Amino acid sequence: MATSDLIIRGGTIVDGTGAAPFEGDVAVSGGHITQIGKVSGKGIEELDARGQVVTPGFVDIHTHYDGQATWGDAISPSSLHGVTSVVMGNCGVGFAPCHPADHDRLIRLMEGVEDIPFPVLTEGLPWKWESFPDYLDFLSTRQFDTDIGAQLPHAALRVFVMGERGANREDASAEDIAAMKKLAKEAVLAGALGFSTSRTLNHRTSDGQPTPTLTASEAELIGIAEGLKEAKCGVLQFVSDFNDPQKEAAMLRRIVEASGRPLSVSLAQADVAPEGWRALLGAIEAASNDGLPMRAQVAPRPVGVLLGLELTLNPFSAHPSYAAIASLPFAERIQTLRNPEFRAKLLAEKPETDNPFLKVMLRSFGKMFQLSDPVNYEPGPESTLEYIARVRGTSPEAVALDLMLERDGHGMLYLPFLNYAQGSLEPIRAMLESPATLPGLSDGGAHVGMICDGSFTTTMLTHWVRDRTRGPKLPLEYLVKRQSQDTAQWMGLHDRGVIAPGYRADLNVIDVANLKLHLPEVQYDLPAGGRRLMQRASGYTATILKGQITHRDGNPTGAKPGRLLRGAQTLSTAAIAAE
Repeated sequence: MATSDLIIRGGTIVDGTGAAPFEGDVAVSGGHITQIGKVSGKGIEELDARGQVVTPGFVDIHTHYDGQATWGDAISPSSLHGVTSVVMGNCGVGFAPCHPADHDRLIRLMEGVEDIPFPVLTEGLPWKWESFPDYLDFLSTRQFDTDIGAQLPHAALRVFVMGERGANREDASAEDIAAMKKLAKEAVLAGALGFSTSRTLNHRTSDGQPTPTLTASEAELIGIAEGLKEAKCGVLQFVSDFNDPQKEAAMLRRIVEASGRPLSVSLAQADVAPEGWRALLGAIEAASNDGLPMRAQVAPRPVGVLLGLELTLNPFSAHPSYAAIASLPFAERIQTLRNPEFRAKLLAEKPETDNPFLKVMLRSFGKMFQLSDPVNYEPGPESTLEYIARVRGTSPEAVALDLMLERDGHGMLYLPFLNYAQGSLEPIRAMLESPATLPGLSDGGAHVGMICDGSFTTTMLTHWVRDRTRGPKLPLEYLVKRQSQDTAQWMGLHDRGVIAPGYRADLNVIDVANLKLHLPEVQYDLPAGGRRLMQRASGYTATILKGQITHRDGNPTGAKPGRLLRGAQTLSTAAIAAE
């Protein structure tokens, strides 16, 4: 007779606490872990994990599945990479609260900031809500292959309260701030995990307007944070340009001091100031050492823009000749690009754009690489298109076109946009090693035609634990802790992220020796036939959510035990007793 629902046998357990790995069994019943070590009895189902690693399910605290969660039940690509809990609503963008008249306004903002096409969102979003609690109520009727937590986005909140004035970045009045404070409190009491905002010029609507929250005053931000203080729950998430790092970091510190709520902020190395990240991290570390709950969210690899003939951008996107064929069916476009006469004409042209970002990015051949199999996110200078062109005795543009035409036109180029200013991941290693950081910034569900970083968790295990050759590696147990217990606890999810009796049975069985990231690919499965980048991995033997196997050998099983997370989660009585 079976004594457990599921028993994972003989794996190397990396329990999420940072403790040394050990061999043992894991028993699961009723969606929770019941026993670890040597487990007697039988399971209704048993998994042989000998020679493999057993980890907690990963918790990704920085995603943008706000739209996808309303029309889909597979939270991919994140769920393909061992992630069992995601937090969306980051960077101040989302779809609630929202008056009906503002639907298109919020769609244009999400389209511009997160590269999710207008037709996809127009067709996909059901808009069966107006307030943020309404949005949560709608999500609570759905089921997924991960658990989902939502944050209140500042842009939606500001427009909801201030209308056109909010969208135009006018200063909020005392009455506006009071209204936003009340709604923020209402949102977290209804189950929002926190509040997010953006203060970066990189975040614009699809028609070029800055995000409504760009210049929000400190008084407005503190007012909203005090709404969370009154509710006694919820975290704060910020992204900023940090043009004046000391001034901005001091303001964030004052917000935490006034509200007492945990605050995290995006941190990355920028090309224009390769050492600038150190000052911000130092300020966050100082605040943390003073007992303030402040962290920097960091990525485990460069934030890389993917360029290709099937994607949003390629090095010829601003060329007149390419613009003339851009709307052709893909196969016909590839055939045209192979025509010698058209090719010569295209290569003789220069980009015609007033966008300074595109001007620089589309000609950055000195830090542009081919994305090839096996995928390498720390390539050396000998792999740049500029270097390849010198070896071949041709132009970087010709090399770019040749490489994109490979694999029947599906070839991709990789341009590290952030975190690779010096051609090395050593700055990322320093960030990951800081106790004042958290792994994040995967942006799962966003940038669907340009970036595919929902696979960050797999990079941590393949590159940083196993494969890195251009610098020191990091211990497996350390990185697992960072991506499970640390991220879970930061969001108030105290019932997961650790392998111990009483905790949620959110688990991975991983063949780390054979774990592999595959090349990103394009698939057309969004509403309105929309395109998105997808990246898969092999080596995840099983991913388990609430005791149910959601993925076997990287493939979905069809199980959808994931639900909306309403607010912080407490540890079960059994787990407290075990501790």
